[in-house]
Amino acid sequence: MDHNAESAELNFEQAMEQLENIVGELEQGDVPLEKAIDLFQRGMQLSQLCGQKLEQVERKIETIVEEDGQLRRRNFAEEVDGGDKF
Repeated sequence: MDHNAESAELNFEQAMEQLENIVGELEQGDVPLEKAIDLFQRGMQLSQLCGQKLEQVERKIETIVEEDGQLRRRNFAEEVDGGDKF
């Protein structure tokens, strides 16, 4: 199975659900070593995918923040960490 092609078709929620399932399975501790390695690798791919999707959303949010009648890029973290409220 080509996990990279499969990952490209997942949305954020699906990727997170799969990642949570992998973490749960690994936490049980009774996974054979070879399967644990495969699960870990898949989990890393899903984690990277989720990070990329979050970055895409952050860029979209930054571009739509309006200030003084003009669009101005703002760092999303500034908004969340106590800057101006939406």
